[in-house]
Amino acid sequence: MKYRRLGRSGLKVSEISLGSWLTYGKSVEDDTAIKTIQRAYELGINSFDSANVYERGEGEKVMAKALRPFRRESYIITTKAFWPMGDGVNDRGLSRKHVFEQLHASLRRMELDYVDIFYCHRYDPETPVEETLRTIDDMIRQGKVLYAGVSEWTAAQIQEAITVADQYLLDRIVVNQPSYSMLNRYIEKEVIPVSSKLGIGQIVFSPLAQGVLTGKYRGGHIPEGTRGSNPEINQWVQNMIASGVMAKVDALEDLANELGITLSEMALAWILRQPNVASALVGASRPEQIEANAKAVEVELCQETLDKIEAILA
Repeated sequence: MKYRRLGRSGLKVSEISLGSWLTYGKSVEDDTAIKTIQRAYELGINSFDSANVYERGEGEKVMAKALRPFRRESYIITTKAFWPMGDGVNDRGLSRKHVFEQLHASLRRMELDYVDIFYCHRYDPETPVEETLRTIDDMIRQGKVLYAGVSEWTAAQIQEAITVADQYLLDRIVVNQPSYSMLNRYIEKEVIPVSSKLGIGQIVFSPLAQGVLTGKYRGGHIPEGTRGSNPEINQWVQNMIASGVMAKVDALEDLANELGITLSEMALAWILRQPNVASALVGASRPEQIEANAKAVEVELCQETLDKIEAILA
């Protein structure tokens, strides 16, 4: 495994991270999930991502349980808050009340004293950024959070967070967690340039476009047991197929075959070509899946290959 600094912070994360969305605590049996997480750790992966909303905390529980046998200092575990966790008017968003209560609920579920990164899971237009950042800053000062992060914030929102933090001498965010893949490149235009300037790194999710960039949906067929067969994201995969993008995916897979690597390895290596990306966050329901994804860190794409990929994606 290889490691990168997260933005300008001193924290080093593995180039492949493992997440728990739509897998642990739900569609994957706990025993298999634990074996997968522990196999990731054995492979050198030190970055493990969860959120309070993932199966209402069940994803957090499984991930923390799997990591419990290992030294706490040897891994990075994260959680988030924003999405509704109840029916009350304050059971959502980034108010001081919700962030405070959700962080402590996550720590109780995971039986941890602190999380390494706490993410604002989305931007909350109803709460002043100062209120949110000051709450997280308080948690950092209490030793319950080490680093602050955001997920899917725009370049302008990231800039606002830094401006507010500097104005009030609060801890700056050091990481953004956006969606990024060969088929979804929106962060290249503004988010990455602004983040690079401000010292913020990216840990990107959906680098394989929910499995589309594994080649498993070739020909538009969605096999049983894949992410595309999950009702929560099946429509998204169906839309991708209907858009005609699968012709590009087929061409990418043919190129990967020419290089003697898998499409997944090529897609992840393409993500990691970007210096502002510290890690690619993948999901895995079986140990062999995380083993396959971890191989991508050994792949380096030459400029000629990058040009061919760009031509296919154009």
